Amino acid sequence: MLVVVVDTNVWVSAFLSPHGTPAKLLKAFAQESLLPVYSAGIETEYRDVLYRPRLNISQDVLAEFMEMLADSGHRASPTDFDTKTLPDVSDAPFIATALAAKCPVITGNRKHFPPETGVKILSPAEALARL
Repeated sequence: MLVVVVDTNVWVSAFLSPHGTPAKLLKAFAQESLLPVYSAGIETEYRDVLYRPRLNISQDVLAEFMEMLADSGHRASPTDFDTKTLPDVSDAPFIATALAAKCPVITGNRKHFPPETGVKILSPAEALARL
């Protein structure tokens, strides 16, 4: 099982492109070969972003996803770290949670996760290859 923190952009892509690599990661989560680690801050961002009306993602599908996350994901308490060097401070919960869980982050936006944070970054394709 691959244990990871999943950046919101990966889940957005999974729901908007049902045949793409992120959608395969969502399927791997449903099949319990991928274990998403999340924190309260990450859950809040997932809800804030995924439920945006302009994304037009089914409310029922999102409710099922959030229930699956609560039931089968791993909730962790984030680690404190210095956020001063982050290109986007809104990514701090993802880094802090990955540091706490000692696992990588899957993202389509590597530049928001600088190497000096100490977090390993995987693209969706790299994560899929590890399953």
